[in-house]
Amino acid sequence: MKWIRVLLLVILTGGVTHVAHATETKKPLTVGMELSYPPFDMTDKNGTPTGVSVDLAHALGKFLDRPVVIQNTAFDGLIPALKTGKIDVVISSMTATPQRAKSITFSDPYLKTGLCLLVRKDATGTSIADFDGPGRVIAVKKGTTGHIYTAQHAMKAKVLVLDKESSGVLEVVQGKADAFIYDQMSTYQNWKRNQDTTRPLLKPFQEESWAIGIRKGNEALRKQVNTFLADFQANGGFTQLSETYLKEQKDAFQKLHIPFFF
Repeated sequence: MKWIRVLLLVILTGGVTHVAHATETKKPLTVGMELSYPPFDMTDKNGTPTGVSVDLAHALGKFLDRPVVIQNTAFDGLIPALKTGKIDVVISSMTATPQRAKSITFSDPYLKTGLCLLVRKDATGTSIADFDGPGRVIAVKKGTTGHIYTAQHAMKAKVLVLDKESSGVLEVVQGKADAFIYDQMSTYQNWKRNQDTTRPLLKPFQEESWAIGIRKGNEALRKQVNTFLADFQANGGFTQLSETYLKEQKDAFQKLHIPFFF
């Protein structure tokens, strides 16, 4: 009978250990982002996710006491992935728009920016209105607010809808498009890389705010995220991110008297 008591003890001990282990295991926070938008969402030379959004995601995970899993997802697939539960949140330089808010919930905004133009260096014009005319070609990235803007406002120009930011820049560089609509930060960076063939019109024609996307109905998580963002801001987290990833751009925008982002 002694061996039966030993066997029962082993089984019970193993069961207790398994339950304790399950209790201690934290549910991962799966964060969706498109890792093709430096310096916010990108990978390093080893293919490891890095950038402003990645650091922000890991800071959120630490705040929630949950390990973070970065899910690289095409930008126009982020909201469907969130709605179907494949990811828990979107942190991907996403503008909080009324149209998107019909499908998902947004946190409080954490960054202010705006739509502007990268144009051919020899193209005439100083505003979006100048480029919305017969014979003009405007490039946009599919699923972005630039794409939405042209669908609602660009009635005269030809609009090229492309899958990648780099494709939109290339259209302008090669003279196939007169302008590419994108955010201020990216437009500045793309101009820096193509100064011989492009020029930036950095004053925004539509102001925007970025926020963290959350599945509708998850009010508890939304409140936690908003508490995190307020805490992160108060403790200098966004200042540190801008110093780490955006110092050159921050200094350049201040010289141009254009308000910086965070």
